[in-house]
Amino acid sequence: MADVRRIRVEMLARVEGEGALDVEIEGGVVQSVRLNIFEPPRLFEAFLRGRAATEAPDIAARICGICPVAYQMSASHAIEVAFGMQPGPDIAALRRLLYCGEYIESHVLHMALLHAPDFLGYEDGIAMAAAHGELVVRALAAKKAGNALMTLVGGREIHPINVRVGGFYRAPSKAELAAMQPDLARARDTAVAMLRWATGFEFPDIEGKWELVSLRHPTDYPLNEGRIVSTAGVDISPDEFETVFQENHVAHSNALQGVVRERGAYLTGPLARYSLNFDRLPPHIQALACEAGLGPVCRNPFKSILVRGVETVYACEEAMRLIATYTQPKPAAVPLTPRAGNGAWATEAPRGMLWHRYETDAEGSIVSARIVPPTAQNQPAIEADLFEVASRHVDDDDEALRLACEASVRNHDPCISCATHFLRLTVNRR
Repeated sequence: MADVRRIRVEMLARVEGEGALDVEIEGGVVQSVRLNIFEPPRLFEAFLRGRAATEAPDIAARICGICPVAYQMSASHAIEVAFGMQPGPDIAALRRLLYCGEYIESHVLHMALLHAPDFLGYEDGIAMAAAHGELVVRALAAKKAGNALMTLVGGREIHPINVRVGGFYRAPSKAELAAMQPDLARARDTAVAMLRWATGFEFPDIEGKWELVSLRHPTDYPLNEGRIVSTAGVDISPDEFETVFQENHVAHSNALQGVVRERGAYLTGPLARYSLNFDRLPPHIQALACEAGLGPVCRNPFKSILVRGVETVYACEEAMRLIATYTQPKPAAVPLTPRAGNGAWATEAPRGMLWHRYETDAEGSIVSARIVPPTAQNQPAIEADLFEVASRHVDDDDEALRLACEASVRNHDPCISCATHFLRLTVNRR
């Protein structure tokens, strides 16, 4: 009888949500890798049906406690398209500012406490802090600045309550925002220090073969707006999303898996956003990226920690710029005129592109909703990475193989709870 070795890890640390990983090895060769997401479906699209469209931002925000702004922004924009309304540039700028806060807090958390321990050999961020205490303290202060910005603009740092279709319930004053500048400047300096610190990590020589997909804006690094583009020539508006991309159900996952029709796996997130929009970064941040060893395109998933560092520096500086040029929107929201319609929109969550579509009736109630989170889109690409990493470590003992696979998953900072709307690891060796 063939010798079968099995490893079970009941929960993957340092990711959000629950799942498992199965690795099948026969004759010293990896045969298959499956990311098994067993967290129960959360049915948010069904919850939204029959509710007033104006409730969509607050309901959708509950999908994620780490990136609720992404869900609120995508929902607000999509409903506004359905209603045929377009808030002005002052509201657009305030929304972008709120998104900057989310980028700061999410990226800093991932870099300092979730991802860096993999490169330094620590079990978790607490253990790492014993040797790198000063940097961890600075990182937590930078995250706090991002949270404070979300609180000021959004009403609170988790599931903000100040966002509404058409704008905001209340727009902060210029003086309130100006008081944030010193903390944001310190956060920017910390982000630069973290990026330079991470540059010294040892990165495996690996290059993902996936198609990269992100938004692209005519002038800005994309957050709230843009066309959907890819490294294989996709260039569409958000309302054309379903003509190019589709979701498939697989037996081993409660989350749907996104693919490009007739092509397969694609990756959205920091690597895609950076690689498709390097020219949208200010020249001095481009130079900082090059100093960190990044070129205009990055396909090494382990170097995503560097790209997140670059994006954090950008988010801090963009927030400071938006505050310096801020004009308080008056009124804080444009009037609503509900109508029957269909609206789709995509924004760039820290983890990648997030797409929403809503159909509304004449009274402004939601007839149908569809939400495609970044992690659901990325699952096939994550499995492809896992196959490559597992193959490279196939001769390692089971514990070393487990650690390598977990690190490969954490490269993408997956939000499994978002995707279900890791890690139990099983290795079978024959």
